[in-house]
Order: sequence, then structure tokens, then C-alpha cells
Amino acid sequence: MKFLLVGGGAREHALGLALTKTPDVKLFVVSKHKNPGLAAIAKQYLVADETNVDAVVKFAQKNKVEWAVVGPEAPLAVGLSDRLRQSGIHACSPTKAAAEIETSKRYMRELLAKHKISGNVRSVAYDSAAAAKAALAKDGIDVALKPVGLTGGKGVRVFGDHFTDLAGASQYVDEVFAQRIGGEGILIEERLEGEEFTVQCFTDGRTVIPTVAVQDHKRLLAGDEGPNTGGMGSYSQADGLLPFLPKKVFEEAVSIVRRIVLALGTEGRTYVGPIYGQFMLTKDGPKVIEVNARFGDPEAMNVLALLQTPYADVAIRMSEHRLGGTAPRFDSLATVVKYVVPEGYGTKPATGVEIKVNAAKVRSHGAEVYFANVEEKAKGRYACGTSRAIAVLGRGETVHQANDHCEAGLAEVKGERIFVRHDIGTATLLDRRVKHMRAVLGGK
Repeated sequence: MKFLLVGGGAREHALGLALTKTPDVKLFVVSKHKNPGLAAIAKQYLVADETNVDAVVKFAQKNKVEWAVVGPEAPLAVGLSDRLRQSGIHACSPTKAAAEIETSKRYMRELLAKHKISGNVRSVAYDSAAAAKAALAKDGIDVALKPVGLTGGKGVRVFGDHFTDLAGASQYVDEVFAQRIGGEGILIEERLEGEEFTVQCFTDGRTVIPTVAVQDHKRLLAGDEGPNTGGMGSYSQADGLLPFLPKKVFEEAVSIVRRIVLALGTEGRTYVGPIYGQFMLTKDGPKVIEVNARFGDPEAMNVLALLQTPYADVAIRMSEHRLGGTAPRFDSLATVVKYVVPEGYGTKPATGVEIKVNAAKVRSHGAEVYFANVEEKAKGRYACGTSRAIAVLGRGETVHQANDHCEAGLAEVKGERIFVRHDIGTATLLDRRVKHMRAVLGGK
């Protein structure tokens, strides 16, 4: 079986490892930089822009690829999955039209409203800075500001965290339009109070199968301080829930994702592939923050590390609209993922940072290493780019044990100018989440 994998981050390294667990899978990779982890398992590797649809399709055709998995969102936004399907390749990822559930936050909110799907929030889109600033001046600044289009998970600004007055909110509005951040305007949404969680699902457009709940950590620094990032790490529990997340709420969130998939189908946008809902658990139940047309990064690692069913089988069943029947199986274990990044990541990242990794020793601690934005210089030696470099995942019977394994694995990743947010997955932070949720719910 020949699989094309598009993308070169740690998420894609995890996908590549999951696909090649099936012995007869041959992997063909395209990404804008050569990921050393993927290079070690790929049959052929093309270094090219993932949004260069012609180059990707030509590579796939040349190698007689049968199935394709697209990791990041940017290639989906330019219609790569559509072109692959037109070329006779089964794409295990959504079309450009279906992926608009992520690529346009305006469309996502409109879809939820049109189909009366629960979890929506008050949201108004503005096509000019003047109109957005006038609304802020009139209605107040206790809001969240979101560029309409893609921002790599770094575009949201929230009152109290990122701005505290009208001047600060207006400055960001001006930045969005001047720099064309997200490309299509800005949304002003009600600010939510609660705890975030992620529900990732497999779907063939009809059947929607949830994976375990995960909590990502966007803030750079311990204690949820510092700037937003692409995600510094994440954790999951052995029971598939989270310390603050009851089963009833998880099932309600899954129902929302399921209704979104069905709504897309009625709109003529049949959705195939992984999909995830980013939710906020509030005093009024789960609210939709965003919907992404792919696996999360780092959340994909939490899920794929637990998946017992071969991912190649799951991907094929999604692409062929036959996911119904026997559901994929997962290990009943907890996971903790933490990213290693260059110093200054999120603001002014250091350059020329070298990392030394002993992957065998990482694995000896019950952990796994996933490569992201690094270049292999010699065996075990890597040069960092300016974004997330390496992720380490630990598994265990409990989050505490998984965290211990993750930290032991991280000890085998060495460098002078690197940074890790070590509080992810610790008892202190988990207890803080539970207390915060209890306060939001009024002590319940």
C-alpha cells in the first residue's frame, strides 16, 4: 500500500509512524523542510511547499500513490485534497469546501447558526477596521478578537489576557487589517470563561467516531503566562476524559461535532478525515471556540500514541466512506506531550540552536520523540528552526506516571538555548484546572 503524507511537523511524524505500523505501507512524504523522523521511514521524500498543488500531485502520480493524508491546514485551503481525488488518489482528508469549517471562522459560525447547532457564541464579522473599532467603542471590549482566516493558532486576542483597554483592542484590529492577518476580516465574539478541551474525531461524512479528550496549552510559560503559541504541550487521561470534564459534557461535545459533520453534508460539503472541535467548558455547558479540519498539533500525538487499530486501516475506511462497523480501539492509558522550542519562541526565537537527542534512550524511559522544525546535522545532532523543534510524549497508567515518563525522555534532549514548559501534566496544574472550573460553576 502506498500512502502520500503531506506535512513535516511533529504531528506528521506521528502520523507517519502510525501509518507505517502496518508492515506493507510504503510512505511517500512531501514537506517544505526534511523532517529527519519522517525521512527515516519514507520510501521517497520531496522537499517542496505543501501548497504547491501541482508539485505534490505530480510526485504522487509519479510514485503511483493510492492514498493520501494531508496533515496541515494550508494545503487543504488551496484544494490539495480535491486535486488528489481528481487524479484518482483516495484522499483521507477534507475537500477545500469542507475544510472551510476551519479556514473561515465566519463560515463556521454561520453554519452553526443556520443549523441551530448548540455551543455557538455571539459573534459578528467585520470587513473593515473602522467598523470593528466602532463596534468596540459602542458595545465594549470584554470580547475575543479573531481574524476570520488561518493564523496558525496564534491569532486570537482576548480581553484581560492580551488587551485591557479600547486602545489596545483597536491597535490589534488595525494590525489585522494592515498586515492581512487571517486575510478576510475580523470577528468580535463574546469572551468565554472556563476550561478549554479538544475533541478529535474520525469521520467518513456519515459516521463520526470520537477519540480521547485532550487539553492543549497555548501559552508559552508556566502558569499559562506569556504569548500564545502553536501549542506547548497537551495531556489526556486513561479514561478518555479530563480532570474537570464529566462524561456527559464530553458526549455533548461529540454530539456537536457530529452535527457539524452532518450539516456540512447537507450543504454539499461531505467531510472526510480527522476533525476536531476546540471547546470551552463554561457555566452554560460546552461552547465551540473553533473547528479544525485536521488533527491538532500537539493533540494528534496524544491520540495516535493510544490508537491500537492500524491508522492505515482507519484512513482507508474514512476515504472510502465505510467507517461504520467495528470502531477503532484505543489503549486505556494517559499521555503527556511537551514541546522543546528555541529560547525566545513566541516572540524573538534564538537562531542557530543545536539540540542533541538520544532517541533510543528516550524510548527506554517509556517515551517517544517526534521531530518537527529541525534539520539533522549528524546522528543525534539537530539544528533548530525558529518554531517548535521536538516533542516528547510519555504514556502511563495515570497522568502523573505519563508525566514522569515524558520528563525522563526530555532529559535525553539536550541543548544550551532550549525551553520546555515543564508544568504541563503536573498535579499542580491539573488541580488548578479543577479549582478554576469549580469556581466558574459557582462551587458546584
